[in-house]
Amino acid sequence: MKNSANDLHHRLRTLAKNLWWAWHPEVIRLFTDLDPHLWREVDHNPMAFLNRTDPEQIEQRASELVLHSRINHAFRRLNEYLEAPQTWGTAHCGNLCNRPVAYFSAEFGLHESLPIYSGGLGILAGDHLKSASDLGIPLIGIGLLYHQGYFIQRLNKEGWQEESYVDLDIKQLPLEPLTQSDGQPLIIRVDTRDGFLAARCWQLQVGRVRLVLLDSNVEGNSDEDRMLTSRLYGGNDRTRIRQELLLGIGGARVLQALNVFPGVLHLNEGHSAFAILEEVRRIVQDDGISFDRALRRVALYTIFTTHTPVPAGHDRFGPQLVEEHLGVFREKLQLSHDAFMALGRVNPEDKNEPFCMTVLALKNSRQANAVSAIHSDISRRMWQGLWPNRSETEVPIGHITNGVHVLSWVAPQMHKLFETRLAHNWPTRMIHSDIWEKVLEIDDGELWENHQILNMRLINFVRRRLLRRAERLGDQETIQQIDHILDPDILTIGSARRFATYKRGDLILSRPERLVKLVADPNRPLQIIFAGKAHPRDDEGKKILQRIIRYSSNPELKRRIVFVEDYDYNVARHLVQGVDVWLNTPRRPLEACGTSGQKVVLNGGLNLSVLDGWWNEGFNGRNGFAIGHGGMHNDLNVQNQRDAEFLYLALEQEVIPLYYERDASGIPHRWVQRVKESMQSLGWRFNADRMVRDYANRFYLPAAGAESAATV
Repeated sequence: MKNSANDLHHRLRTLAKNLWWAWHPEVIRLFTDLDPHLWREVDHNPMAFLNRTDPEQIEQRASELVLHSRINHAFRRLNEYLEAPQTWGTAHCGNLCNRPVAYFSAEFGLHESLPIYSGGLGILAGDHLKSASDLGIPLIGIGLLYHQGYFIQRLNKEGWQEESYVDLDIKQLPLEPLTQSDGQPLIIRVDTRDGFLAARCWQLQVGRVRLVLLDSNVEGNSDEDRMLTSRLYGGNDRTRIRQELLLGIGGARVLQALNVFPGVLHLNEGHSAFAILEEVRRIVQDDGISFDRALRRVALYTIFTTHTPVPAGHDRFGPQLVEEHLGVFREKLQLSHDAFMALGRVNPEDKNEPFCMTVLALKNSRQANAVSAIHSDISRRMWQGLWPNRSETEVPIGHITNGVHVLSWVAPQMHKLFETRLAHNWPTRMIHSDIWEKVLEIDDGELWENHQILNMRLINFVRRRLLRRAERLGDQETIQQIDHILDPDILTIGSARRFATYKRGDLILSRPERLVKLVADPNRPLQIIFAGKAHPRDDEGKKILQRIIRYSSNPELKRRIVFVEDYDYNVARHLVQGVDVWLNTPRRPLEACGTSGQKVVLNGGLNLSVLDGWWNEGFNGRNGFAIGHGGMHNDLNVQNQRDAEFLYLALEQEVIPLYYERDASGIPHRWVQRVKESMQSLGWRFNADRMVRDYANRFYLPAAGAESAATV
């Protein structure tokens, strides 16, 4: 009995240590079935779950529920996945096998149990790692371990956002410390004018891919520096540059310590651009060549992805701050202060221009890309000054449109439906359009029923979250009415985002009389679920959020407009799987891509969006709904008013009538046909497998080949 219990516990712990489980719902169901209450209590964290139970308890529960065969099956599947001799990567990416891609990102969103992400950038990075794993592309991720992550959001009685932070318990996470050959912890140091920064290193398995995270909370660092990796996007410019020193220079030094010599440096946004310079320093030292020659060599295998269409979103540092933190480093490169600053300036001669991380990356990368077609146009216009002798269309910034990791975001019910109606191996063939054409053959009633189940699950989830807030605030009215908030028979619109002014999260509130009329319509009502966070220092964003909360308190709207606190991976999962319509209202053209709507496609929802980012490429007139026609007025107030009008016209004339057009069985056939068109036309295009293959074919393989040639 004891040996059997220990063996079972070992298998579950092996599963828990690899984030592969996060996109395999059959593994998640094992933990849910073993103890649903504990699974919720530990916030869906299998390591914490196992740490709270002993092997004998697991064995007894597994025997009662006859779970042994399911646990053994999951264990075998993981091993088969890890040991598969043939993958897309082994067939197509041979020159990366010994010199992998090093993928740097300031945040990684992999699952709610590892809160080291804030939003879209991190979720995109997490999806990139998962698809690289599924495809078998040799890749190692480099990031920072934030002990307090982003913030926990709570709304007070006035609807104002308040932030709090909780320290992660490392022992409850599937992290392993990296050690040196003598067994001592691997410590990375970066020297600055006022001392050094040190970081220990942790690793996490994400399927076949390894993610390394640097952690500044070590002895030898000052109290200030021990807090460097405590919070994501916190602090001032001094904090930011020190974080980016650790991420870029420190991250590159971790690779050296592991004897990993990357064939490709892929920098996901400019936060990690200092990695370029550390690679140059290594080559200058190892190969005895000049700085300029080494820089040209590193540029040949550097890929840079920019996500930010707003100039203020690109990190810039003044000369004194740069000299304080990189003066020692530049002296090792034998560069003058002006020559070093010029690396990050659009105009190298302008001594008043700060050092820009994006400029450093753009100047010194083989390929630079935006994350949608329209975003590449904006990026070329924004950075044309770096290439003054070229026209805007000739600026070398292309695009690879983002996609989402399908198995992380598709609901288990939809996965099963696709497995039976498309093909058993549909996840490995999802980038082929012919697979998705089979969606058209699914019975309307079957597809509609599956989506309705997900909608009901979403409503129950939202009610639980609203009840939690009401109990905290002593809101007896909400507590008493909780079972009457939201209705599964009503058109459900979801809207979740970071509350920045350009995203216009409150645009739908700008016509209050029309909104009340639509929500309260006795025959064809609608309901809206909002979620999202404002940056702690963005009061204007907080005001938008507060406006939504106040609207949701209006007696005429109270049960039909709700806000879900503390938007995270779990909230996002429920929303994108359960809403009927995903509402996206950015001010065009400031949405770089926007991938949440892509997740909705997989689960039977439709998009209602401004023609920006990915939707500008995906909308065909039959697979969702557009807000306006893509125009941009020079006066922002006029643009806002015009888009609000377009939004209401779309709701009143297209969305609502189509949703409520039912047959005798209650099935909205024309609506379901549009859902099928959405899946069929978008599913194969806007997924992370397609995205990562694009990076491999267009960028990684040529860059790795050039790197190999450069060393000859």
